[in-house]
Amino acid sequence: VQLHASGGGLVQAGGSLRLSCAASGRTFSRNTMGWFRQAPGQEREFVAAMSRSGFSTYYADSVTGRFTISRDNAANMVYLQMNSLKPEDTAVYYCAVGDPSKILSTRSYYFIASYDYWGQGTLVTVSS
Repeated sequence: VQLHASGGGLVQAGGSLRLSCAASGRTFSRNTMGWFRQAPGQEREFVAAMSRSGFSTYYADSVTGRFTISRDNAANMVYLQMNSLKPEDTAVYYCAVGDPSKILSTRSYYFIASYDYWGQGTLVTVSS
């Protein structure tokens, strides 16, 4: 099982980026998919998640209204559209696959421990 995140780069504040995550090795159409990020010197934090049905999405307060998570189950892909980027969005962004046995409540979507497969990360740098 592999997850490959891409689409990061350098962008000015107010700009946009679209991150992609390609999953291989098995299908993840029945799994929650999530995005997390880790800024230098900080702990990894939740950014966004989409339920396995695709009907429910969850966002960190800091990105609500600016970021949008989506998925293409046929292609085994998940995306993160990031608009109105801010310097504080600078981080390495990771995609992750949720463990159905651990995602048992709304709160569990936000927990790192609820995800058991992780990509290598893609760096997003937002300049002021």
